[in-house]
Amino acid sequence: VPLLQAAGKKSSFNLLGLTEGELEEQFVRGDGPGGQATNKTNNCVVLKHVPSGLVVKCHQTRSVEQNRKIAREILQEKVDLFYKGEDSDVFKEKKASEKKKQEKKRRAKENLERKKHFKEMQQLDKK
Repeated sequence: VPLLQAAGKKSSFNLLGLTEGELEEQFVRGDGPGGQATNKTNNCVVLKHVPSGLVVKCHQTRSVEQNRKIAREILQEKVDLFYKGEDSDVFKEKKASEKKKQEKKRRAKENLERKKHFKEMQQLDKK
């Protein structure tokens, strides 16, 4: 399950393909803020990949067509992760971005320590 959290975060082209015969698609009412626009329209897309049992629910826009497209992209990434696991490009890209984020955090911490040390040195020089 933790592998599937990486889906929706990348832009890779080496993914497993989906066939329309493997998909079950439903249109349901979305949830969340939006009032009447949300409560009376069935523009939320629920897409299920039958062989793996993976389900994606997409209600990012008011357009059914855009939601269908986004749901398929996310489902394709999840299916790729499901079958390839750690060998998936999605997983590798997620790991790389986490590593980059940690490196940035480490550099910021070092910089803060340097500034703190510099201020301490200035305080000692004034005395």
